[in-house]
Amino acid sequence: MLNQISISNYAIVDHLNLDINPGMTAITGETGAGKSIMLDALGLALGGRADSDCVRDGADRADIQVCFDLERIPVARQWLIEKEYDNCPKSERSNYTEGSDQTAECILRRVITREGRSRGYINGTPVTLSELKSLGELLIDIHSQHAHQSLLKKTNHSELVDQFAGSLPLAREVARVAAAYRQTRDQLHSLLSDQQEREEKVQLLSYQLNELEQLGLQPGEVELLEQEHRQQSQAGATLTACHQVTQICTSDEGDNLLQQLSSCLHRLSELQIEHSAINNAVDMLSSAQIQVEEAVGELNHFIDHFDADPARAREIEERLSAIFDLARKHRVQPEELLERQQLISEELEKVQCHDEQVAELELSLEQLQKQHNQLAEKLSVRRRTAARKLEKLVSERIALLGMPKGKFCVELTEIPERTVASQGFESIEFLVTTNPGQAPRPLGKVASGGELSRISLAIQVIIAQTASTPTLVFDEVDVGIGGGTAEIVGSMLREVGKSGQVLCVTHQPQVASQAHQHLHVSKKVSRKTSSTRILELDGDHRVHEIARMLGGVELTAPTLSHAQEMLFQAQA
Repeated sequence: MLNQISISNYAIVDHLNLDINPGMTAITGETGAGKSIMLDALGLALGGRADSDCVRDGADRADIQVCFDLERIPVARQWLIEKEYDNCPKSERSNYTEGSDQTAECILRRVITREGRSRGYINGTPVTLSELKSLGELLIDIHSQHAHQSLLKKTNHSELVDQFAGSLPLAREVARVAAAYRQTRDQLHSLLSDQQEREEKVQLLSYQLNELEQLGLQPGEVELLEQEHRQQSQAGATLTACHQVTQICTSDEGDNLLQQLSSCLHRLSELQIEHSAINNAVDMLSSAQIQVEEAVGELNHFIDHFDADPARAREIEERLSAIFDLARKHRVQPEELLERQQLISEELEKVQCHDEQVAELELSLEQLQKQHNQLAEKLSVRRRTAARKLEKLVSERIALLGMPKGKFCVELTEIPERTVASQGFESIEFLVTTNPGQAPRPLGKVASGGELSRISLAIQVIIAQTASTPTLVFDEVDVGIGGGTAEIVGSMLREVGKSGQVLCVTHQPQVASQAHQHLHVSKKVSRKTSSTRILELDGDHRVHEIARMLGGVELTAPTLSHAQEMLFQAQA
């Protein structure tokens, strides 16, 4: 449960440290003093939305820290261990099992800067706000003063019944399976509605694939064909050039190139001069003679083996034409045709798997419907049992709250044909009758504002007693009641506090007098600033605060006596 709240530079709070006791804690003070500031700060520490306006004037940031004892919240302890936010050595984590009597302290912190940036921490580790909120939902349940307005929305009634029945996880699972069912059904309908389009696509893809397979293009074939085509198209010129070169080098008529090189070598060798330039020239001419002879050999080999085949040239041209035509048809480069063929083959295979996909989706749909029906039936049984019990308890409580003839009803209307639906097999609506002989009708058509507040309070108190979170917050839920009814409300909240922890912001002295702990909120106004203070009251200070709530600013002896008597009776 909540042990301590520390607030710095939030709204009109400078610095505030509060120890919160088990049981019922009443928070009172003048209107505008800032009673709800503490609860607002608590909401921020639990992951609520914030903006820079919440930072106290003159400060750079607001800092809120809350400390919880998790002894009675094993699910929160398990959450921390799974997320590794428990500051517990890994070697010890395996020793913890849910429901064990291990205790742990958990510190949640929220920092909001003047620029609007926000950071959250769990046990000193930075976390996301969604993680703060997830943990916060396991620690505290907050009931606002406007909760009775939500009773007018029929969509909230199922959640309240499920919360009372302890079946919220089951209800969420029903909604999840229903969502999966709808998604699968839509996919199946989409496949079946596109049947004609699919058949046309199969026909087109099959034709395109067959055309590419008949072409039989091989990797690198286009480049080789183009190279060979260039050779065949230039065959005549190539042979002529080769013959001319060999004639120049080795012709029998006149001096050919080899003869001239030999003559040059002979002339230089006859010289009787030893000089490096002459020697180098001789070496180079000798090398040139050898290279010319080798070149002539290569050309003769080429001429002997070169096959100028006009038929082969026409064959290559036809093959290249077929390849380029198909490439233009598919709007790709010729060398990309093989990749295109692979893509078409994969797409055709995917489209042809249509029947298998339909069968798989139909099977999934059947399994999801079966799963939904089993879960929804289990949920219906819990709801019916919880609805009868909730009717009885709320009717008893609203009778105590000044509606002795009132009767509260929970109407479960079964959905026709038990279709797969997020809410399960039934819709739930709260009905009420305030006068004997009248048929129960929806809350908004029967109950007045005051009656609606009392019904809401009765439901909240009853559900709070079955809640898994030991800390409950009630923010002015007693608005619109007074006298003996307010005293009963106080005793109800005190009863809830005996088995847990209740924080209640109230203007009713009858409620405040029932609290185990009393916190008083006041606002100090100076010429430049305003600040909120919260003090724990006891003894005469508490008597004076109850008297103020009873009689106003002037505290008379009868008022003080009445206040003292209220406190004595409540604590007794």
